[in-house]
Amino acid sequence: MTQAALADNELTLTSPAQGKMAELMSQVEDSVQGVRVFATPGGCSGVSFGMTFTDQLNDDDRVREYEGIRVIVDSGTLEHIRGVEIDFIDGGDGDARFVFNNLQPASGGGCGTCGSQGGCS
Repeated sequence: MTQAALADNELTLTSPAQGKMAELMSQVEDSVQGVRVFATPGGCSGVSFGMTFTDQLNDDDRVREYEGIRVIVDSGTLEHIRGVEIDFIDGGDGDARFVFNNLQPASGGGCGTCGSQGGCS
């Protein structure tokens, strides 16, 4: 099964994010297909984002290959995450996290922290 590719303007990873994801991918089982970026309802702005390793590719997935990693996004998540940049910030002293930049504005509140962290680290 061949999935459609994610375009550059749909989702990007900074060099630090690519490096950290590649490092994490090297520590998981060979059956893992890549890192799935997902959106779930909730949070103060209506949608929260996260990441997880996945061993499954679905028909509606879009895929972007980077050196050492494959990023996977389903069509439902893509409508919320289009144009987002994922970065990895290491502030030292155990303060390291993935950050989602350029999130689409949602209707309603918005406290400024929702969806800012992924779940891979």
